[in-house]
Amino acid sequence: MIRKCLFWLLPVFFLLPGAGRAGNVAPDALVKGVTEEVLTILRQDQGIQSGNTQRAMALIEKKVAPHFDFSRMTSLAVGRAWQQADAKQREALISEFHTLLVRTYANSLTAYRDQTVSFKPSAKPAGGDEVLVRSQINKPGAQPIALDYSLAKTGDRWQVFDVAVASISLVTNYRSSFASEVEKGGIAGLLKALQEKNRKGLTNQPPAA
Repeated sequence: MIRKCLFWLLPVFFLLPGAGRAGNVAPDALVKGVTEEVLTILRQDQGIQSGNTQRAMALIEKKVAPHFDFSRMTSLAVGRAWQQADAKQREALISEFHTLLVRTYANSLTAYRDQTVSFKPSAKPAGGDEVLVRSQINKPGAQPIALDYSLAKTGDRWQVFDVAVASISLVTNYRSSFASEVEKGGIAGLLKALQEKNRKGLTNQPPAA
C-alpha cells in the first residue's frame, strides 16, 4: 500500500510555476499555491486523465524539472556509493535518475481522480536553509495519507530534494534498490541498470522500505 501511494500521490506537487515566479516565495506558500494550480490542471486535462503519458511527460519536463534538485536527490539515493563515482558517472546517474522519475510521475499523473489536499503547520528550518512542508492527501472513503516535502534554499529559490509519503522517503526507497545494483556490478552496474530501464520505458517502483 505504501509503495503504491508513494507514486500516485507525488504528482500533486509536480507542476511548479515558472522560475521567475518561484523566486523569493516562502516554501510553504509555494507548495500551497502549486498544489491548487496542479489540482485544477489535473481536473481539467482530459488528455492526462485518459492516459496520455507523453503529454504528462512534456508537462513535467517543462514545469517541474527546474525546481527539483536532481543532483542532490541522486546522491542521496545512491548513498555511500556516490563517492565511488567519477564526474562523468555522476553526471550520467543524475540524467538517468531524472528520466526515471519523470517517466514514473508521468504515469502517476494519469491516475489522479478526486483527491484533495490539506496542509499542516510547516517545520521551521533550524539553520534557515532547509524546511519540511507537511500536507495531507484526502480521498473519500479512505484514511488521509501524509505527504511531506523536504526543500532546501538555493540562492533565492527553494528546491525539493526529497518527498515522503506516510513517513516513507522517496530517496530512501530508491537507495535499497540502488545499493543492490552497486553490490552486483559497482557504479557501472547501477548506471547500466538505469539506462536499460529507461531505454525500455519501464517505471518499476522501488521496493517498500
